[in-house]
Amino acid sequence: MSTLSVAHLGPVAYRDGLDLQSGLVRARAEGLTGDWLLYPDHPPVLTVGRGGRGESLRADPATLGRLGIEVFEVARGGDFTWHGPGQLVGYLVCDLTTRGRDLHRFLRDIERGLIEALRVWGLDGETLPGRTGVWVGGEKIASIGVAVRRWVSYHGFALNVAPDLRFFELIHPCGLRGIHMTSLAARLGPKAPDLAGAREAVATGMAERLGYPGVAWADAETVRRLATAEPGNLIETAPAAR
Repeated sequence: MSTLSVAHLGPVAYRDGLDLQSGLVRARAEGLTGDWLLYPDHPPVLTVGRGGRGESLRADPATLGRLGIEVFEVARGGDFTWHGPGQLVGYLVCDLTTRGRDLHRFLRDIERGLIEALRVWGLDGETLPGRTGVWVGGEKIASIGVAVRRWVSYHGFALNVAPDLRFFELIHPCGLRGIHMTSLAARLGPKAPDLAGAREAVATGMAERLGYPGVAWADAETVRRLATAEPGNLIETAPAAR
């Protein structure tokens, strides 16, 4: 399997992130590029997947408006979740045909990749039967929701590094009541990594669990060019391996 390409996109409006994923999914399905892990930095936003229920949203429209938080309905699985500053969002654009078109296994591998990364910081992550995501000490630290188009995945995971956890009080996270969200900062205090360190560790852990020989880092402009180029005009520039 080829190397996993990884890019930190920097600040990205959520709607723009959806457009980038859509274009990159097309490029991947047409064989114009390989598999990608994208790291966008989103402003505060709520998203709801195909399994979403209205009662999972606890805040009223006036509260969301005052906070400047938009709500997006998206094609991934799962219910409501929050994205915003201090959270490591990872979008995986991967060809699942090479993985036997086994979405269940892909989800489990994403969980294991995050658990591998948590070990770097001395945390024992775990999964719970019937609940997608990763937990530490009975509290949820990472949410996962994936969609598939033409057997190429998109959306992915959200690992809480150092967000304001009060934002999760706006929802029942992932439709679950009575759960508590946690973060690397809440668990590790001053020993917690910053977002840059989290990107590195998660990329490594994810590549290992998903079976890639390594990662190759690329810049955001490469991703945007791939996502927007006409197929006949595309000449891919190889990312730098490291």
